[in-house]
Amino acid sequence: MEAVAIQKLTVEEFRGTDFDDPNAHLYELIDGEIVRKSAPAPRHQESSFNLAQVLNSHSKEQKSGKIYIPPIDVFLDGLNSAQPDILFIPTSLLDMVTEDGIEGIPTLLVEIISPTSVYRDRVTKKQLYERHGVQEYWLVDPQDKLVEIYALPNGRYDLLSAATPLEGVITSNLLPGLTLDVNALFSV
Repeated sequence: MEAVAIQKLTVEEFRGTDFDDPNAHLYELIDGEIVRKSAPAPRHQESSFNLAQVLNSHSKEQKSGKIYIPPIDVFLDGLNSAQPDILFIPTSLLDMVTEDGIEGIPTLLVEIISPTSVYRDRVTKKQLYERHGVQEYWLVDPQDKLVEIYALPNGRYDLLSAATPLEGVITSNLLPGLTLDVNALFSV
């Protein structure tokens, strides 16, 4: 049996791809492979909107940086163009924000888990973001009403904080003073 080589795309090739799809913003490049995400469900969008509002308000109040929501490309390297659900760029790194997207490694990335994205968010993207040195990776699971924050103290993600509506508050090393009402995050 003969092995078949799979050609990986570069970010440059990916950016030049003409998708025959009106929802071209649903495509990401992960380790050189094109991945099409499903359109988000209402519960996903509600959680994303609620969290983005809290994070945006906090970052403006603290004058600590900016919050971005999709569609926006995050060019991590030559083979990866991800579209996280929410991202935070501290003021000191805002020069990575360009007309084309985010050119570099954001400090904080959030993925809202959908039934179709569990493995991609919990494994593939977690490993990708860990490998690239994203300081905090937040996983928000609207189905199980759970928020997990992973921090990167020694080059590997450790669970920093986790909460459900019944179990309290989450903490972030990057957003000191943040108070997140996890119950309100998942309320409809």
